[in-house]
Amino acid sequence: MKKILVVDDEAGIRETLNALLKSDYALVFASNGSEGVRQFQEASPDLVLLDLAMPKMDGMAALKKLRDINPETPIIMLTATMTAKIAVEAMKIGANDYLTKPFDLEELKLVIARELATRALKKEVLQLRTDVSKRYGLENIIGNSRPMQDLFSKIRHLADTKTTILLMGESGTGKELVARALHFNSIRKHRPFIAINCAAIPETLLESELFGHERGAFTDAQSRRIGRFEQAHQGTLFLDEVADLSLSCQAKILRALQEKKFMRVGGTELIESDVRLITATNKVLEEEIKKGRFREDLYYRINVVPISLPPLRQRKEDIPLLIIHFLEKRAKEEPLSAKTITPKAMEQLIQYDWPGNIREMENIVEQMATLSIGNVIDAEDIPLAVMKKPKPAESGWDDLPDPLSLDEAVQALERKMISEALKQCNQVQTRAAKLLGISRRILKYKMDALGLQDQEAKQRE
Repeated sequence: MKKILVVDDEAGIRETLNALLKSDYALVFASNGSEGVRQFQEASPDLVLLDLAMPKMDGMAALKKLRDINPETPIIMLTATMTAKIAVEAMKIGANDYLTKPFDLEELKLVIARELATRALKKEVLQLRTDVSKRYGLENIIGNSRPMQDLFSKIRHLADTKTTILLMGESGTGKELVARALHFNSIRKHRPFIAINCAAIPETLLESELFGHERGAFTDAQSRRIGRFEQAHQGTLFLDEVADLSLSCQAKILRALQEKKFMRVGGTELIESDVRLITATNKVLEEEIKKGRFREDLYYRINVVPISLPPLRQRKEDIPLLIIHFLEKRAKEEPLSAKTITPKAMEQLIQYDWPGNIREMENIVEQMATLSIGNVIDAEDIPLAVMKKPKPAESGWDDLPDPLSLDEAVQALERKMISEALKQCNQVQTRAAKLLGISRRILKYKMDALGLQDQEAKQRE
């Protein structure tokens, strides 16, 4: 039962309200402002009915103190002399509504019910936001490996900035999860997070999807539509698969980012845009620029801070943690007791390269948990595609001349690895450096030191 605090110095008013409300609410009474403040602290009511004219402490003074204690509890003012000026002042201090005496009892009931419902809705929204923030907290991104610890450090450092971020990584590495973590750990966490997959929407509809349209802008525009940029105002807009945007759409996004304003399709009004942009791609944008498929000026605009997400094969120590996490997650959703996995099966899963990364792993774990008999998953429960042994990586030692000093062996191995990486990446140094896990500057330094030709520079000449 909801609790209401009635603060009024007139005994007749208190008796009337008691008779009217006692069947629906638990009531607490106070005869002056000072007593009302004390009862408010002790009883923690869900709503307050507060008289304006009282001895010792009037309603306005009491209202200020109540708002200092709790700014969320609904407060309805009751008075016989509520002028417009006093009403405005009371609302500024924090009153939710007011009624003049003698008030209509049915109207009072309706106002109380409305304010309690509004408060309940606010609490529900706040709880949902809290749950979502916890869901996308850093503790829910699984990984103890060095690459993941570096990623967590970047998220903590960048979350509260307005910096535009480009997330790069293979499909299934969790780019949207990182984008949500950046949003829900920032000061924008109570504002919208709007995600859109640029590859999933036809080019003819994408501009309207992003910027909205006015009624009659085109044949099927029966009413005004609010676009994703407008929906994300003061929040975060996440553009996944940004490399799949058409050049015309890229130009419009670039203009919106530069001017912080845009127009709906078919509109004439400029709309302000306060949006934190996060983009993601599994393609190499430098190559897309060379092929004429991505605008260089937009690339520089979205690539303010690039973050590379490591594939699972580069953080194999995290695989057991992820498998256990997905088994426990499935058990909670069913609900069932979580299945365990034998060391032999776990070792086989660790050896697998996971080309589909985390998305593939979650599907495989669900498949094993569903089809395995009993509460233990063994090697025989692993799908055949995973059981195939990965092709062993070539060490490169067999091709080295013999004998060699340690320095010569290291140089020879570096030369071979860099040459192979450049070959795999069509001589694109940025990609080769990423494949080797070093910066392009270090790669260039090593190429010069080892006497490897710079094919990019040669092509430019």
